[in-house]
Amino acid sequence: MAKKISKNLAKARALVEPRPYTLVDAVPLLQKAKYVKFDETVDLTLRLGVDPRHADQMVRGTVVLPHGLGGKSKVVAVIASGDRIKDAEAAGAEFFGGEELVEKIQKEGWTAFDALIATPDMMKSVGRLGKVLGPKGLMPNPKTGTVTTDVASAIREIKAGKVEFRTDKTALVHVPVGKLSFDPQKLVDNAMVVISSVMKAKPSAAKGRYVKGITLSSSMGPGIKLDDAVTDLAAKA
Repeated sequence: MAKKISKNLAKARALVEPRPYTLVDAVPLLQKAKYVKFDETVDLTLRLGVDPRHADQMVRGTVVLPHGLGGKSKVVAVIASGDRIKDAEAAGAEFFGGEELVEKIQKEGWTAFDALIATPDMMKSVGRLGKVLGPKGLMPNPKTGTVTTDVASAIREIKAGKVEFRTDKTALVHVPVGKLSFDPQKLVDNAMVVISSVMKAKPSAAKGRYVKGITLSSSMGPGIKLDDAVTDLAAKA
């Protein structure tokens, strides 16, 4: 039995023709289809030609969006030692500390932050937090720039709109690219940077067509399929 959808969503979907759109046309169409009062997040979904069951075909990385994500600034915690704790405080981290912060997370299951940065010398202790941080996607990782000695730069990037992307078990990558209230060109710019970054992260083990499809959507709105030209433009960016 088909799932019943609301009249508003049905009207929004009716605005989208069953064909691929250019990114430049898709953004204002998505904004036109808005029917809820809150400022929705705009997402890109990329369907990749990889097999995520194989470690050498996992796609993962980070990208700093040129126009940020909008909304509230991310809450950042830093686990460090010595002067790096002072650096974290000066750079605007909401939470910072050493072993006491590790214990708080481990004993209380505390995760009142959006991102966790750790210095390499603290990773032996942070490694104990896998069961708490892993399921929430909060475990520091050198590949995403969250294990570093330069905590100040890492904090600034996260606050500026750094987002992580990674393939899920169905070979899809979901990445937020801003708010629906953004100027259309800013959403286009953010989306192009994400697509370009995902393309550059192509694993050498991936065979055949790498990007099989891209869809632009909002939290409550319809999905709009993008044409293949967007990947050609991103490759040149």
